Amino acid sequence: MTNIAMLVVCLLVGMILRRAGKVPDNAHVSINAFIIHVALPALILGQLHGLRLTSELLLPVSMPWVLFALTVPVFMMLGRLLRFPPTVTGALIMTAGLANTSFVGLPMIETFYGVKDLSIGILIDQLGTYLVLSTLGITVACIYSSGTASWREIAWRVALFPPLISLLLAMALSPVAFPLWLVGMLHRLGDTLAPLALVSVGLQLRLDQFGGNRMPLGLGLGFKLILGPLLITLLYFGVLSWSGEASRVTIFEAAMGPQIGGAIVAMQYGLSQSLITLMVGIGIVLSFLTLPLWYFGLSLL
Repeated sequence: MTNIAMLVVCLLVGMILRRAGKVPDNAHVSINAFIIHVALPALILGQLHGLRLTSELLLPVSMPWVLFALTVPVFMMLGRLLRFPPTVTGALIMTAGLANTSFVGLPMIETFYGVKDLSIGILIDQLGTYLVLSTLGITVACIYSSGTASWREIAWRVALFPPLISLLLAMALSPVAFPLWLVGMLHRLGDTLAPLALVSVGLQLRLDQFGGNRMPLGLGLGFKLILGPLLITLLYFGVLSWSGEASRVTIFEAAMGPQIGGAIVAMQYGLSQSLITLMVGIGIVLSFLTLPLWYFGLSLL
């Protein structure tokens, strides 16, 4: 559980640095730029290079796509019904629709299911969650951002999104063996993503803004931690009659708290910063309580 402890500590470090006045008010902007342009591409290139997708893993990889596809209409409808600003609706889609299948997901899989199932989690994360973020996620962020962009501009931003370029490079270079120094460098840079991202969230997390975000926060966390994984369970177990440990690990990944990378992208595009930081900060902490319940419930299926 060392990785989980590190996430909580980094979140607290960001909050303490801000409250102590040790960093500029806009320190998170530089951190987020490093994450999007360096750390996240390095992580994707390092982890995805050489991975092989087999037919039996198509259902796990499809989970993040299905989850995001379910999230969009739910929060579009709720946004219109409750008259949320577009930046709030977009923030909810980006945080409730993308699960933290890597920094929380992989340690949790190892803790509850064992090392043998980590490969499932890695494929879900790299070919599912991060590919969704690099395509559908960046599109939603553009549409709901405080500015305006044409479909041509959105397509251009998707095509030039550094994590997507990194992912395509990793797949194209799969037959090519990377030298050890490059592998080591990519892993070192990729390892900075989780601590830096949580520090960035902590720098922006203000619990005094909880009151003004109570309704969207409750709806977002309720969907991310309970309703969304429940819908995936009904689809995979009920409709598709898919069973076995791989299916349980897949649904377990769907039940993770909000993805850090998606939150950083959403904030870069001007979506509701206060709601995003609350969704990530509170969502990750709450997931430590809800995930054991999901594990127990899935063991009964």
